[in-house]
Amino acid sequence: MKAITANSLRAWILAARPKTLTGALIPVLIGSSLAFADGSFDMIPALLCALFAGGMQIAANFINDLYDYLKGSDRTDRLGPERACAQGWITPIAMKRGIAGMLVFSCLMGCALLQQCWGRLPHGGWELILLGLLCVIFAFLYTTILSYRGWGDLLVLVFFGFIPVGGTYYVQAHTITADVWVASLICGLVIDTLLVVNNYRDREQDALSGKRTLVVRFGEPFGRYLYLGLGAAAVLLSMWFVYAGKIEPLAFIWAPCAYLCLHVLTWRRMAAIRSGKKLNGILGETSRNMLFFGLLLSLALAL
Repeated sequence: MKAITANSLRAWILAARPKTLTGALIPVLIGSSLAFADGSFDMIPALLCALFAGGMQIAANFINDLYDYLKGSDRTDRLGPERACAQGWITPIAMKRGIAGMLVFSCLMGCALLQQCWGRLPHGGWELILLGLLCVIFAFLYTTILSYRGWGDLLVLVFFGFIPVGGTYYVQAHTITADVWVASLICGLVIDTLLVVNNYRDREQDALSGKRTLVVRFGEPFGRYLYLGLGAAAVLLSMWFVYAGKIEPLAFIWAPCAYLCLHVLTWRRMAAIRSGKKLNGILGETSRNMLFFGLLLSLALAL
């Protein structure tokens, strides 16, 4: 890689981890598609939700980069992509400012969303303030404490499933339905595959760093089959939308089932590799599969 100037634009782009933004935007897309299917789609709140989610994802990435550097978790035996602070691309002081800047940006998007929805929601919009505060608080808690204690997978279900899908639908339709709860769980399960393959790759290094992920706690075979099971469970839950009349049976085949085929193929490659930096390729495939699933399911719902 060409030398990167400290605190340069390229350094900040790399630190933001653009590939992870799919995990922030897919829940907003699915929540908006449900709102569209129910005749409640509203472009401005949907866009503000996307900007808030993207800003919070980047802020969380910055926090993770800085904290792992300060904690000494980014050692020379790291298998994952290089991190900005550990490589000297961004100084710790600059990273702290970057974290503050992204949090301010996200809060401004949240305030704009609140202004759009104030008075039209059942509780006047105060519930959005609470959700926003929870997102900010847990962006720090996840990276600094909870991920080291094995809570990462549960938090993905909450903060990449129930809160963004439910929140996106709520600010447009002003209510929550059974479809939203199911879509939230489906979205969380699919996005958790990205965390699982990351923890699967880093299981030995995480054990040395004291990071007690589920893969570290229960071992390599558990992590391997957890990855497979998450994708399969998401597809099975998608049958709810066929039952509810939200998607046609044919759409179930070309949307969730098509994703499952890709997911199984990626899992087989992951199982063959087992360890090492080659698993970074599986990380990329998983991100692609997630995006594929989100786009196809959203299209099926919108149609």
